[in-house]
Amino acid sequence: QVQLVESGGGLVQPGGSLRLSCADSGSTFSENTMRWYRQAPGKQRELVATITRGTSTDYASSVKGRFTISRDNAKSTVYLQMNSLKPEDTAVYYCNALSPTPWGTISASWGQGTQVTVSP
Repeated sequence: QVQLVESGGGLVQPGGSLRLSCADSGSTFSENTMRWYRQAPGKQRELVATITRGTSTDYASSVKGRFTISRDNAKSTVYLQMNSLKPEDTAVYYCNALSPTPWGTISASWGQGTQVTVSP
């Protein structure tokens, strides 16, 4: 069973930076596709960034050029470096793992979320 624990959220001024971390307790981290989602109040959860096991990355257009997703397989941790933060980045950020199973399927796991608030 994969358990994901996020950290690094908080309050930051516009233009500031934060780095989110997500520690994965499962045994297949290096095989997982890892994603960050976010959900603002009253809005649907949206995909922010993806990193594959081959370290290919993809970003939502709203964060491209400002956010960077990376992974450290030795630490079973995925990161989201967020720069030039804007008030519209305010949301709860969730880590998501897509893990291969022995039966050839994909299992999805979620962290509990970490709050990011961008405000003067």
